[in-house]
Amino acid sequence: MAGEAPRVVVALDVDSRERAEALASRLDPALCRLKVGKELFTRTGPELVERLHARGYSVFLDLKFHDIPNTVAGACRAAADLGVWMVNVHALGGERMLIAAREALDTAGGARPLLTAVTMLTSHGPEDLARLGLRDSPDALVARLAALALGAGLDGLVCSAREAADLRAAHGPDPVLVTPGIRPAEADADDQRRVVTPGEALAQGSDYLVIGRPVTAAPDPRHALERINASIAD
Repeated sequence: MAGEAPRVVVALDVDSRERAEALASRLDPALCRLKVGKELFTRTGPELVERLHARGYSVFLDLKFHDIPNTVAGACRAAADLGVWMVNVHALGGERMLIAAREALDTAGGARPLLTAVTMLTSHGPEDLARLGLRDSPDALVARLAALALGAGLDGLVCSAREAADLRAAHGPDPVLVTPGIRPAEADADDQRRVVTPGEALAQGSDYLVIGRPVTAAPDPRHALERINASIAD
């Protein structure tokens, strides 16, 4: 389950260290955590994560590792050495990969990051799964991959809030549920297919809410974040 606030993880989906740090300077580590994804990490490397840590932020390293078990284990150890708060893998990597990732973090020195598994990307709908040759419905695929990841000992899941209630019913209160695709009621859905509001996500059982453009593209990012946090408190 989630620990203390903040519950919001702001996605720094920008293309440079300067833009990322400018956003970080307009936010507050007491109000949010930060997510660093593939584009930003590829452009800036570990140095940006270290600089965000120096500002007091907890960082979710969202690289969705998916490779052979030994490679993913090494990547997870590197994330632990970097001191991130959370790192994720893709559950489609399979059981051996999931176990290797978890064991790598269990034996790493220092503070152990949370390890979560992506079940299904929030941009995917049933037609996308069919084109990939996956015959399951989105709900069935999420349920199967979630059971696989949690059975391998991972701390939680990255999932749509629309699956959170079923995952809570199936696996109880302990798994950490991280929900992307969160949009305040007045915001556009952008390229996310399966979106919900912060209040809906929490009601469904989500622990941490990943929110990007409604904060980062706002004229006043801190004010937008404060409004979201107020809606969560209500």
